[in-house]
Amino acid sequence: MKDKAGKPGAGRVLRTRIKKKSGLKESSRRWLERHMNDPYVQRSKAEGFRSRAAYKLIEIDDRHKLLKPGQRVIDLGAAPGGWCQVAATRTRSTDERPLVVGIDYLEMDPIPAVVLLKMDFLEDEAPARLVEALGGDPDVVLSDMAAPTTGHRRTDHLRTMHLCEVAADFAISVLKPGGHFLAKTFQGGTETELLTRLKQHFRSVSHVKPPASRDESVELYLLARDFKGR
Repeated sequence: MKDKAGKPGAGRVLRTRIKKKSGLKESSRRWLERHMNDPYVQRSKAEGFRSRAAYKLIEIDDRHKLLKPGQRVIDLGAAPGGWCQVAATRTRSTDERPLVVGIDYLEMDPIPAVVLLKMDFLEDEAPARLVEALGGDPDVVLSDMAAPTTGHRRTDHLRTMHLCEVAADFAISVLKPGGHFLAKTFQGGTETELLTRLKQHFRSVSHVKPPASRDESVELYLLARDFKGR
């Protein structure tokens, strides 16, 4: 690997190049090189966040003011934990009074002031376990869940849309009045029924794409604000 110093803006950025004779496929080499040179990846390491995805939530929350001190938050598909870190900081969650619960079937290292459940959100008992661990109904439900990719864009879209729909059903069933729901989706249609349902239950529904979401990515986020209540 070779480091090349660049000087965009006022800071100093290290550019990392992966040698072509590294044993990687060319596509893998390009992806790894792009990932290692991603300013959000570099920033996340410097600032102690577990993933660049933390900045997607930070940018959305900075604009839309979803997370407030004292609120309870559930994070679906939480691994590796970047969104939980952001939510815990902005709600002022503590180890003595945790206000954030994350769930994922993947193993995660503990996060200060966050309760983590290692289980599949699609399991029947998951919703009740989440509310029990939180100690009450949430003010905010977050979901950065995406189905493992198959390489077939249409299939990947439909599978992730299913997760978004299940997350929306959960949010509608547990949110406090005035609460918010934020979930990953993909561009590509087939979400008319979901949007209609969300508009029935929330006063504002929109798509957002934060700057930290790569331009070439088809991901969007559905933001439903101000839950009307059940």
